[in-house]
Amino acid sequence: MLKQYETVFIMTPVLSEDQMKETVKKFEKFLVEKGAEIIHQENWGLKRLEYQIQKKSTGFYHLFEFKAEPQVVAEFELQYRRDEKIMRFLTVSLDKDAIAYAEKRRTHGFGQKKETKPEVTFEVKPEIKFEPKFEPKPITKPIEESVETPIEKPVETPIEEPVEIPMEEPVETPMEEPVETPMEEPIVESVNDNETKED
Repeated sequence: MLKQYETVFIMTPVLSEDQMKETVKKFEKFLVEKGAEIIHQENWGLKRLEYQIQKKSTGFYHLFEFKAEPQVVAEFELQYRRDEKIMRFLTVSLDKDAIAYAEKRRTHGFGQKKETKPEVTFEVKPEIKFEPKFEPKPITKPIEESVETPIEKPVETPIEEPVEIPMEEPVETPMEEPVETPMEEPIVESVNDNETKED
């Protein structure tokens, strides 16, 4: 039963471009001879490594996506190990989610470098110089020299000391005694007994 695989290998950077292409064709030919179906391949070019491998800090990356039997993959990795031009390699089997992602990556260009748009150059127009229609009249009046006026010192006025006003002593006013007025007795008119009887 054929399974889908993806393999990435790194070639030494001392190779020329022709030697790098010959190495890729060698592995491609091996897969075809073993009955594998190559679906897609990508040349990622020269890239910087995360850490040095065989005292090299860069390497040529290449990717193969193919369908083959598991025993073919084992023989294919043996070819990697025998070749001195290969510094590292990694082969993984793809499940249905990984296969769907790989198809999207191929069709929509996921993870690939976008083409840089050419820079638009703008023409710089020369500056328009403004020429006045009239000539400015020369200044005939001489400029008066500025006379330096001496700075007047402020007049210091002495601060007067406060005058102490003597406090007047309070005058005691004698208290008036209340005048006692004698109370008048009420006048009672005498009424004759005879007059009361007549009435």
